[in-house]
Amino acid sequence: MIGPLLRLAATTAAARSLREAASEAMMRALLAIAAVAGGIFALVCFTRAGLTVLERQVDSAEAWAIVGLVYALLGGILYFAASRRRR
Repeated sequence: MIGPLLRLAATTAAARSLREAASEAMMRALLAIAAVAGGIFALVCFTRAGLTVLERQVDSAEAWAIVGLVYALLGGILYFAASRRRR
């Protein structure tokens, strides 16, 4: 008689724990998605602001070339930092 009741209580506690873990995982995933979306939005805004400032000084094509060079350098630095970290 006690065995089935204990099993039911243990199952209920395990289900509650699984629901809490799933809720926590979903919240972390949503926060990560929001952080990525915010980062992309900030990158677009800062790029546009940089282009506006550069286009006042140089030609439009030169401004795009400078921005592309900055992103290429940043990508190279991040690539080497990530590859160095794995070793």
